[in-house]
Amino acid sequence: MRSFKFIAGIAGLLVLTACGQSEQNGKQVQQAKPYKFIEATGENVTLLTSYPATLEGKQDVSIRSKIDGYIEQIHVIEGQEVKKGQLLFTISNPQYNQDVMRLEASKAAAESEIATARLQVEKTRPLVDEKIVSAFDLQAAELKLKSAEANLAQIKAQLSNARTNVGYTKIQSPVTGVVGVIPFKVGSYISNATQEPLTTVSDISEVYASFALNEKEQLEMMRNLEGKDMAEKIKNMDAVSLILSTGEEYEEEGHIESFSGIVNTLTGSVRVKAAFPNKERVLLSGGSARIQIPTKVENRIVIPQGATVELQDKRMAFIVGEGNAVKGVPVKVRPVPGGKYFVVDEGLAVNDRVVVEGIGLLTEGTVIEPVKVDTKEVIQLADNLSK
Repeated sequence: MRSFKFIAGIAGLLVLTACGQSEQNGKQVQQAKPYKFIEATGENVTLLTSYPATLEGKQDVSIRSKIDGYIEQIHVIEGQEVKKGQLLFTISNPQYNQDVMRLEASKAAAESEIATARLQVEKTRPLVDEKIVSAFDLQAAELKLKSAEANLAQIKAQLSNARTNVGYTKIQSPVTGVVGVIPFKVGSYISNATQEPLTTVSDISEVYASFALNEKEQLEMMRNLEGKDMAEKIKNMDAVSLILSTGEEYEEEGHIESFSGIVNTLTGSVRVKAAFPNKERVLLSGGSARIQIPTKVENRIVIPQGATVELQDKRMAFIVGEGNAVKGVPVKVRPVPGGKYFVVDEGLAVNDRVVVEGIGLLTEGTVIEPVKVDTKEVIQLADNLSK
């Protein structure tokens, strides 16, 4: 009888134990919460890389005086559009006009002297032929004529230089463009040694956005472009866009024009210029903007940015592993335009089940109930994750 009670007790204990385990497993099943995931697949995307840029006119010409003098008149105002050859400044220096008048008088006297010397030669030559005077007298007359001619040539050169200086008193625009800052006023003394220019005239019918690439970026960019040489590769580059200081995108597309032929040893960067049409004169020389360069990526894994998290200087994504346990994997990514997606360069493989929600709550080894979402739902998920 006691034996029967012991066996019955053991049986009861086993039943209770089994029930307890069943209840515990049931709780584990209940604790597995649903989390959405996407199946990693290859996508074709276009990346936009942004760089700070400085705007420059097609031609930025510093206007300087070539002579000494005082500003007599300023014929333009700041911001005015001017044509090539249009008068900008008048410089006053009476000395140049006086030099012209003096040299014109010297020129007339020299010409008279030449006429007299030539007459003397013509008069002496027949006398030599008739042996009335010696050949020495003819040579002396010819030398005097040559000396008078040389003196006239020297005076003409001086007169030409004086007239040039007078011409420099009228400063004209060398290009068609827009007048910049005018730091001087009427009456200011200037010279060719004055460091600050009278103004700057910028041809902004086309504007260059100047920016810098580091050496690695430049090499990667050239490596991915088609063409047998640098010029052909640049020609094959896609159009670039410009983001203005207001955050708006400039309505005209631009194109890369040139890469500097040397790497700056101090910064390790290469200077690049992109040209943008500027018919409406919206862009001004000296302005700031950001240039965006598109890069097409084919057959690469794309995931929402909110599906990753930074941990200890590493960016992590979470995939569904064996037994539906979450596993963290380090990834290398690049942003896709719009700020919602990453292109994954390393860390994920096609068909990986990438968790796309609850990233801040999940830990390594957490068992979840994976819920697959399709591509159409990813957009909505990215919007929710970015809020």
